Amino acid sequence: MTMELAAYFQSVLEQDPAAVVICNLQHEIIYMNPAAIARYAKRGGRQLLGKSLLDCHGPASRDMIAKVLAWFAASPTHNRIYTSYNPKENKDVYMVALRSAQGELIGYYEKHEYRNPEQGRLYDFAD
Repeated sequence: MTMELAAYFQSVLEQDPAAVVICNLQHEIIYMNPAAIARYAKRGGRQLLGKSLLDCHGPASRDMIAKVLAWFAASPTHNRIYTSYNPKENKDVYMVALRSAQGELIGYYEKHEYRNPEQGRLYDFAD
């Protein structure tokens, strides 16, 4: 991947209003977008980079994370799994596999999909 293309992908993540936390296979947090830094500010925000995601979860959640990673590793077609619904925020949460160009599992991230319809007006250019 070229440096220019990497900048485009980073910009996509930086602009996403949903929290994006990317982990390697050792569960180390290697990237947090601005929404994630703000969302997890009470837990350390940016200071979570380089730390283990597992430290943020209890035993039951850690077990499920391990099961999901084993499922991701079992097949290159296992790439997304529904993990929860948050009624307070009206969103679905998924774990998503990250793979190399050769299809090798290299990490994972949590994806938040909000169910709320957009409240803004179409093409509202107001500042």
